Amino acid sequence: MQKKTHGRSMVIVGAGINHWYHMDMTYRGIINMLIFCGCIGQSGGGWAHYVGQEKLRPQTGWLPLAFGLDWQRPPRHMNSTSFFYNHSSQWRYETVSPTELLSPLADKSRFSGSLIDMNVRSERMGWLPSAPQLNVNPLSITKKAQQAGVSATDYTVNALKSGEIRFASEQPDNPQNFPRNLFIWRSNLLGSAGKGHEYLLKYLLGTENGLQGKDLGEQGQVKPQEVEWQDKGGEGKVDLVVTLDFRMSSTCLFSDIVLPTATWYEKDDMNTSDMHPFIHPLTAAVDPAWESKTDWEIYKGIAKTFSKLCVGHLGVETDLVTQPIQHDSAAEMAQPFDVKDWKKGECDLIPGKTAPHLIPVERDYPNTYARFTSLGPLMDKLGNGGKGIGWNTQTEVDFLKKLNRVRHEGVAKGRPAIETAIDAAEVILSLAPETNGQVAVKAWDALSKVTGRDHTHLAKVKEDEKIRFRDIVAQPRKIISSPTWSGLEDEHVSYNACYTNVHEMIPWRTLSGRQQLYQDHEWMRAYGESLVVYRPPIDTKAIEAVKGKKPNGFPEKALNFLTPHQKWGIHSTYSDNLLMLTLGRGGPVVWLSEDDAKEMGISDNDWVEAYNSNGALTARAIVSQRIPDGMIYMYHAQERQINLPGSEITGMRGGIHNSVTRVCPKPTHMIGGYAQLAYSFNYYGTVGSNRDEFVVVRKMKQIDWLDGEGDAYQQTLNGQEKA
Repeated sequence: MQKKTHGRSMVIVGAGINHWYHMDMTYRGIINMLIFCGCIGQSGGGWAHYVGQEKLRPQTGWLPLAFGLDWQRPPRHMNSTSFFYNHSSQWRYETVSPTELLSPLADKSRFSGSLIDMNVRSERMGWLPSAPQLNVNPLSITKKAQQAGVSATDYTVNALKSGEIRFASEQPDNPQNFPRNLFIWRSNLLGSAGKGHEYLLKYLLGTENGLQGKDLGEQGQVKPQEVEWQDKGGEGKVDLVVTLDFRMSSTCLFSDIVLPTATWYEKDDMNTSDMHPFIHPLTAAVDPAWESKTDWEIYKGIAKTFSKLCVGHLGVETDLVTQPIQHDSAAEMAQPFDVKDWKKGECDLIPGKTAPHLIPVERDYPNTYARFTSLGPLMDKLGNGGKGIGWNTQTEVDFLKKLNRVRHEGVAKGRPAIETAIDAAEVILSLAPETNGQVAVKAWDALSKVTGRDHTHLAKVKEDEKIRFRDIVAQPRKIISSPTWSGLEDEHVSYNACYTNVHEMIPWRTLSGRQQLYQDHEWMRAYGESLVVYRPPIDTKAIEAVKGKKPNGFPEKALNFLTPHQKWGIHSTYSDNLLMLTLGRGGPVVWLSEDDAKEMGISDNDWVEAYNSNGALTARAIVSQRIPDGMIYMYHAQERQINLPGSEITGMRGGIHNSVTRVCPKPTHMIGGYAQLAYSFNYYGTVGSNRDEFVVVRKMKQIDWLDGEGDAYQQTLNGQEKA
């Protein structure tokens, strides 16, 4: 086939693969096959994704704006999977141990404990980020260091060694390590995205929940080694939940404050993806409805008010950021041989080598608003960059001073203004090589210095092209080729991953600089994944403890629980729209095979319940010949606020698809400090999976709409009737 097509064989991957625990083995299997057939980097061939793995096109233009890199570096990041696994106490119920995943040839003594222990070790060795980072306020460390007459970094190193300071992840149930405030921007965390929904309700929010299982202490199971165990896990860790959204999602219902934001047609914004080569505008056709505001104006208002209120409480402070060892940095080969843990005495604690970087960062809290609404001086001093290369941005800064005008007073005096959402868009468009031809040439030139080959010809033809916001309003514009991406965008080649690696002879960003099939990291070898192997689904043991324990007279059956994307919504958005509800069944549904339904006495449109130790959900059944036996489908994501009766298992209103899931992190996704196996924002880290999960399914006997929910008098009457 390769000989006939010259490599023009492509595998298009959907989002479903990365919902399985051993997703990476499947990905590697596909990529290996394409490598063997010479398809990688060939136009019309190679690997392409369809949904679920989108990334931002003008990334290097967006990063300074999103993370304040124009005023202070480095940013404080966190990977969400590890964060919610830790702080929603899902680790307290972990049924999968690191040792059962190991190769028979591995030394099990080096992988003892629980999966949360592996994550803690990873954070401690500088592989993954932490949040909160340490068990002390990082703003206090510099002050103590000054009193001791040492640098903040040296003080922290000594305090970590002595145990005076610890990583917060080692004590997740200590109240001083709780994540007290949660701001959710345009995410339906509690109605779509958050795996382990009932754990989030119980431990993070401290509200009613349908959790059915018992934790490791109640079961008498082996507890984690690195994490301090408390018999009662901390509940209600978050004091304040604020959500920005344009509709009343499930997350909004659980929030303390909802900030109504503008919809697509009420604001100026941009929309990009690496799935297509265009920058799309969003423009305000009408003003935001009622009291709603645009995202930009909401955050600008918060920054302005905070800047006033913090005076007398917070001034110019020095923070200490623990930054994991970064991919595409000089430190990415910090740990090239054996894995050694400084806390176990196997090596010394050396920031950026055997532990995270420990970096003091100055914060000017009273000037948060001034900094938010201006482009800072670090763009002049340090420039911009990405993927291990950098370039000077003075020309772009000077251009933005003319385009956006400048601030005339305060700390931002003389700096380019970012007053409006269009100003913010212009900053992104001006700084990104994908939308500024001059920057693209500079970026390719920076890469040329690394490879020793001239790559500037890839952008010189568009060097004079500068895409402005008004340009994309007139017509969506195709992006300019940039070294941020491994494919090209031109008139002769459609985007294809690794095209420039093959045709421009640019080394792959791997240990060998080649397409690498073998992974020789110690953890990869220990888990038997140095080369691609078949890994069967894991056993989450989520049904043994609940099956048959609360019978209702109808047959029960354990089925594999899958959550593909739905037709009648975009994730959860629009799933509560009347038109979408009419096209569907008017509320939550699950799909069953004809044989499984017959075995359980379930007819089409019957109310059914699916449950396991993680929780329970209720929905109508769609019986279909298209569903294989042994599976149950619940399309992602159907909200929990419409047409949802009470659960016979929990006694509360039925849950959502994530009520029966739980995060189960994979140790090999925690590796860091080793070439391509190193952390980077939105690139590498732990991943939540849910398709290995099983649920018990049965027909419902009592359909209780909980009409008195929230009515104390009615609930009392209902209780008397049941008695």
